[in-house]
Amino acid sequence: MDRQRSWLMAVLVLAWWWKGVIGAAQAPAIWVMGDSLVDNGNNNFLNSIAKANFYPYGIDYYRGPSGRFCNARTFSDILGDWLGIAAPPPFSDPTTAGNRILGGVNYASAAGGILDESGLNYGDRYTLSQQVVNFETTLGQLRSMMSPGNLTQLLSNSIVVMVFGSNDYINNYFLTNGYSTTRGYTPEAFANLLLTRYARQIHALYSLGLRKFFIPGIGPLGCIPSILATGQAPAGRCVDSVNQMLGPFNEGLKRLVDQLNGGSHPGGIFVYGNTYGVFGDILNNPAKYGFTVRDRACCGIGRNLGEITCLPLQGPCMNRDQHVFWDAFHPTQAANAVLAQRAYSGSSTDCYPINVQQLAQFRL
Repeated sequence: MDRQRSWLMAVLVLAWWWKGVIGAAQAPAIWVMGDSLVDNGNNNFLNSIAKANFYPYGIDYYRGPSGRFCNARTFSDILGDWLGIAAPPPFSDPTTAGNRILGGVNYASAAGGILDESGLNYGDRYTLSQQVVNFETTLGQLRSMMSPGNLTQLLSNSIVVMVFGSNDYINNYFLTNGYSTTRGYTPEAFANLLLTRYARQIHALYSLGLRKFFIPGIGPLGCIPSILATGQAPAGRCVDSVNQMLGPFNEGLKRLVDQLNGGSHPGGIFVYGNTYGVFGDILNNPAKYGFTVRDRACCGIGRNLGEITCLPLQGPCMNRDQHVFWDAFHPTQAANAVLAQRAYSGSSTDCYPINVQQLAQFRL
């Protein structure tokens, strides 16, 4: 088991080695959009109850609690390491301006979804459409700092990471009341609604000059501690009915990537990330990655430590690198490291049609 845990640490060390020894960043910037899986502090500045700016969040992060919904670093943080790009600052931080925005900005917001109404139960958040508007604000600042030619090069060769969809299910579709706009939708119809809205905003970002997109699907939500805590599945099993509802969205997103790459967006390169498959591999073969606990949070309360998520000053588990889940909803840094490595250099099963490393190598 020690050898397996060492493999996980080696992933992180190798990322830093790649960044420091290989040399220059593989892309000029990284623009992160999404929800709490990649939020690195935006909700700290919003009137929201979805916040992670308190201990024990960040217990293993060098800055302590930062607003990341993890014990340390998120998926996008570690993917940035592989690309040789420092984690971009959160958009809502007042100091995110000037030279700080040249390497990219993080717009992700906990509880944010593809649909504007998703996550409304948590208060203020940046939805997908608002994150696109926020990017336009950044773009206005960049136009005042750079020549048109240099700005075009920056935008066309940087990487856009978009992590959306989970809140549209957890904090919308799965809720039995409060979201009448999606009541009565079949899983297929709801997925089509999400994909139509998603495609519209991806096109808007392309129209603003961005060209390289990494768009992962949704992981197996039927396996997270919050869903397991409902008691709908036998011990050691996931809630299959929940996971089956996600199929139309993930399959449709992969088809959308094919359409986007089909010639309607010249110069654009769109990559689908098979989060569901990679996370499923972690859960089905935990020992392969050094994990011993796959169905219980490291920090939380109740069944599977998922009925109430991690609370301020709560004592988390000690063996955090052996847990797949940090709290009721989010992976540990150790699980994020596996997801990021597979996104960066995985096979066509993990990323389609190419991986993020290959995406970065294209010069437009």
